Amino acid sequence: MDKNDITIERAVLAGLNAASLPQSERSTDITMDELAALVETAGGEVIGMFIQNRPTPDPGTFIGDGKVLELKDFIAANECDLAVFDNELSPSQMRVLSEALGIKVLDRSGLILDIFAQRAQSREGQLQVELAQYKYLLPRLTGMWTHLVRQTASGGSSPIGTRGPGETQLETDRRHIRRKIQKLEEELSAVRKVRCTQRRRREKNAVPVVALVGYTNAGKSTLLNCLTGSDIPANDRLFDTLDTTTRKLRLSELTEVLVSDTVGFIRKLPHHLVEAFKATLEELSYADVLLHVIDISNPDWEEQAKVVDGLIQQLGASETPCIRVFNKCDAYVGILPHGEDIVCLSARSGEGVSELAQKLLALLEQGNHRVHLEIPYSDAGVADALNREASILSLEYTDTGITAEVVVPPELFGKVKKYIPGYVEPKEDWED
Repeated sequence: MDKNDITIERAVLAGLNAASLPQSERSTDITMDELAALVETAGGEVIGMFIQNRPTPDPGTFIGDGKVLELKDFIAANECDLAVFDNELSPSQMRVLSEALGIKVLDRSGLILDIFAQRAQSREGQLQVELAQYKYLLPRLTGMWTHLVRQTASGGSSPIGTRGPGETQLETDRRHIRRKIQKLEEELSAVRKVRCTQRRRREKNAVPVVALVGYTNAGKSTLLNCLTGSDIPANDRLFDTLDTTTRKLRLSELTEVLVSDTVGFIRKLPHHLVEAFKATLEELSYADVLLHVIDISNPDWEEQAKVVDGLIQQLGASETPCIRVFNKCDAYVGILPHGEDIVCLSARSGEGVSELAQKLLALLEQGNHRVHLEIPYSDAGVADALNREASILSLEYTDTGITAEVVVPPELFGKVKKYIPGYVEPKEDWED
């Protein structure tokens, strides 16, 4: 074999549709197709797919002994290297299945972690993936060591004199991993401090932040490129973006924003992965506006949007103003969604992107006032407030005072309106 050749692992997929599982945890044709796409993203080839229907998961094998035998026969006949389960398996179930099937067994969480490990480019992204992997590995150590002990002892128990070292090694490994987790959490805490400093600087400079969120492969990176004229790699594959990318976007002569692309969400995203990526994802809760990008060409877009909405809420950003951006509308046949905070576009062709920019500008400038001010020198301190909180178009010092042309936010307007020449308070509807 040529050294450049890459061995592609042949994978069989298995899922459980059990009535006792929450709806979000059950395997369906849609979740299995998504799992197949994940395997292909990881560099594997899907050979077969099995869904088992039963009332409850089997405590030992998860899918039941009969389905395990069926899988084993299929694996032998098709020379599979890997079995991937759509549901999260317990450490003991993973060990039992691995022994029964005779090949490597992964669950959905393990597969997603593997993809993240391939994709992470920045030091921060690599730290976050490593932390999630160790948290995933820690509860599975016992099962791994039981597996080794059973291999070295007849009848499933260790010979006299060999039990101590095994237990010692297990505890040593646990302590080592806990130390690694603590060290990684400290490093990520330092990353958070840097982000916090950057965020304070942005707030001081009054630069609004717009965060792109959405299901994986919804087209967020393509939209960022289209809006900002960037050339960020945007491929048609899951989890193509792991490291947050930020670009400037000028919406008008007065308004410039920072647009951040974030990691895509997916159903059944491992909890420890969300926890690990909080250093990146917490940017959502500090954003001024969210753009929720939805792939309307996907038949399952409504469920995907619900998954993203749930994670936005989990990350504490549900109160942030949000525009729902329906992408790939050129590939959709039917009536497009419409509403005040909805834009339909095609990020690839650029159709509808200018409408999004206008809607975004209107949302950010909501309540802003462009005014001409004449401030006497006795109130010169007002100029400091304008420098901090307003957009100054022109500022001139005259013999009588300060003349300024500014755009002020609603919270500052009440303080400066008395300096507007000839300003009269508008009457309410009920006043004569």
